Parts: sequence; C-alpha cells; structure tokens
Amino acid sequence: MRHMPAPLAGPDRFAALAGVVADPVRRYLWRRTDEATADDVLAATLAVLWRRVADVPEDDPIAWSIGVARLQLQNARRMQRRQVLLTHRIAVVDPPQEVRDPDGPSATDDAVRFVLSRLRESDAELLRLWSWEELDARGIGEVLGITPNAASIRLHRARQRFAELYESRAAQDPTTSEGGAR
Repeated sequence: MRHMPAPLAGPDRFAALAGVVADPVRRYLWRRTDEATADDVLAATLAVLWRRVADVPEDDPIAWSIGVARLQLQNARRMQRRQVLLTHRIAVVDPPQEVRDPDGPSATDDAVRFVLSRLRESDAELLRLWSWEELDARGIGEVLGITPNAASIRLHRARQRFAELYESRAAQDPTTSEGGAR
C-alpha cells in the first residue's frame, strides 16, 4: 500500500491522494455496479476527497476513500431507484442486461457469486471488502465506520457463514468442488 508524505497540503496533496486512491476505488466500484455509474461515483468520491483533503487519514487513504465511495454508491443507487420508479410511471422499460466477466466465469466463480447472493448483504459486503479489495480489519472498519475489532469479529462470522453455505452447495453440485468440472 502506498502512503502519502505528510508535508503535502492543498492541491498538491489532493493530486497525490487521487493518484493513490483512484484505481482501488474504481476497482471497488466496478465490482459493485455498471461502468457508467462507477465513473460517476468515482467522480463524486474525488470531489469529496478534494473538499475534505485535510480530513483524509495519512495512514490509510484508500480505506477512507472506499468508505466515501460506498456512501456515494448508496446515494447513486437511491437516485437510480427513484428514476426507475418514475420511468415505470411513464412507460414500461426492459430490465438492464447483466454485466459479465469478459474472461468468462468458471463454475467456482458462479458458486461464489451464488453463495454471496444468499448471505446477508452486510456479510457479503464484509467478504468483498476483505477478498476483492484486500482490506484488513482496520481498513474494513474505516470503510464501514466500525472499530477494527468489530470488523474482525464480523468478518470471522461472515467467513464461517460463507463456508457453511459453500460446502452445502458443493455437496449438492459436484461442479463447484475442487475436483469437479470447470
């Protein structure tokens, strides 16, 4: 993880921070929404970063920025829901197409996504932050606004629930097990 030198301030600090956090935040958003929304939310996140550059912690600006992006994404989703409701009042619209991995998902990828979809959203988000964003308990705590200890405990429990569901699914579908077809 890259860290910011302390002496930078104002526009110089923002430029350095933006260079550090833009790619991790973009990856976080791409895993959770479509590309256009991700770009809009990234822009909103960078605007918050610009306004609050003095508030960004020196030790982990990525986790702080992902926390801001998470809130911005929630706002974007609320706005999208309102737009959909309004659109349905005006006319019937086709549902959006599912975004797929360009390399093509494997049976294991599908099984993991299936199990994540069966978990509580809070458990799934913890696991995504840990696995996909590679945040530790301190970073997860920063993103979710909880203590590192609470993040560690919640992550442990979420991992247990995931393992139970995954093993249950693997027992039902042999293509998701290690020796199965992919």
